[in-house]
Amino acid sequence: MKTKKYLTVAIFGLLALSCSVIDNLFTFSVDNETSVTIPAGFPVNIPFELSREIPSNSSTVFENNKTKAELVKDVRLKEMKLTITDPTDKSFSFLKSIHMYISASDGSDEIELAFLDDINSTSNTINLTCTPEKLDKYIKASSFKLRAKVVTKETITQNVTIKASMKFQVTADPF
Repeated sequence: MKTKKYLTVAIFGLLALSCSVIDNLFTFSVDNETSVTIPAGFPVNIPFELSREIPSNSSTVFENNKTKAELVKDVRLKEMKLTITDPTDKSFSFLKSIHMYISASDGSDEIELAFLDDINSTSNTINLTCTPEKLDKYIKASSFKLRAKVVTKETITQNVTIKASMKFQVTADPF
C-alpha cells in the first residue's frame, strides 16, 4: 500500500516537473522601447499624464520563436527600466512618483503595468516595480497604448527625455 502511495506521489511530482520544463522550453522575451519627453515648467506635486501608442513587434518575435499569437498562453512584464537620455547629466531626483498603465490602442481595458513611489534616486536610470497582471491581449495586438501618471518634486527647467525599456516574458503552448 505504501509503495502505491510513493509511486503516485513520484508520478505527480514528475508530471509537475515536466510541465515546468516544457513551459521553460516555450518561454521567451519580447522587448519593446519608447521615449517620452516631460516638458519643462510643470508645477511641483501636481500629477500630470503622458501617453503614447506603441507598435508591437510581437508577431515577428513569435515567428522567430516558432509560435503564433494564438498559441501564446501567458505574457507578463518582467522588467521596466527608465533611462534619462536628454539632458545626459540629469538624474531622477526631480521625480516623486510614476505609475505606468497599459491599454488597448483605443484606450479601453486599462490596467496598471508598473510603478515606483517615493523616488529618491540620483541616477539617470530607475527600475519600476512590475505588476503581476496578464498582458496577453495587449502584446498580441499590433499596438498598445502606454500612459504615465507622473508627479514631480522639483521644478523642471528644461525638457527631460526618458526612454522606457520593457521586457515581457511570453509562454506559448506547444500544441
